[in-house]
Amino acid sequence: MSLKDILVHVDHSPSCKERIKAALKLAQLHNAHLTALYVMTKPMIPGFIEAQLSKEVIKAQVAASENAAKEIQTMFASITDGNNVPTEWRCVEGDMVEQVMLHARYADLTVLGQKDSKTIEDPGASEMPDQILLRSGRPVLIIPHSGSFETVGKHIMVAWDGSRLATRAVNDAICLMEKADKVDVLAVDPKNSHHGDIPGADISLHLARHDINAEAEHLASSNLSAGDALLSYAADSGIDLIVMGGYGHRRWREVVLGGVTRHMLKHMTVPVFMTH
Repeated sequence: MSLKDILVHVDHSPSCKERIKAALKLAQLHNAHLTALYVMTKPMIPGFIEAQLSKEVIKAQVAASENAAKEIQTMFASITDGNNVPTEWRCVEGDMVEQVMLHARYADLTVLGQKDSKTIEDPGASEMPDQILLRSGRPVLIIPHSGSFETVGKHIMVAWDGSRLATRAVNDAICLMEKADKVDVLAVDPKNSHHGDIPGADISLHLARHDINAEAEHLASSNLSAGDALLSYAADSGIDLIVMGGYGHRRWREVVLGGVTRHMLKHMTVPVFMTH
């Protein structure tokens, strides 16, 4: 898969600037088109109260929403102008998850923000980025809500366990790994039945045939969880992007995520590329 169409979800969270910058860096590296998507969500107002609101109050709410959208549009333009990257601004109304999921299906990659419990949430924000990962059918790049990222994808770590989802993540991320200086294929607590005689060797060889500088690594988690072991390795090795499968399924309207995926979404310290 070539990376030619990138979608970035923008909002009023403090981390939005870093999200745009990360998406811009990828667009520059891959000569891709960058689209910003802003969703104007309707406040959750009980029907009996909404019916009592005057036209003036409703107009004021609409004007406030439009002005808020323009603020983010101005910020997006200030970051991207002069970078020789074709950009597009989209402002839509509706449910946040449904709108982002819809637009994600027309992009090669969707850049999202990590959930931040400390910020005031718009309606639907509590289901982001989980629902987009599980339901869009496209890979996502999730940017941590804290920190700044000088590079994204120069030194990549693949979280490898030989599963179907890890295999799909590797395949979807090949275009990113082709641009990397180094790729570490890391197996945590590997079992030979799933990894062969040398954990990660076969998938590293596959990547090498794509002219990707990949090295097989493995470690024992000891007293750490698998998620903490991955993040610890990333910190020690100067990793600037983690590639992994996103485990989970939908049960009615509840999202049930695998333990490592849930841990990574909550505690990530570097951008994480996931696919489901």
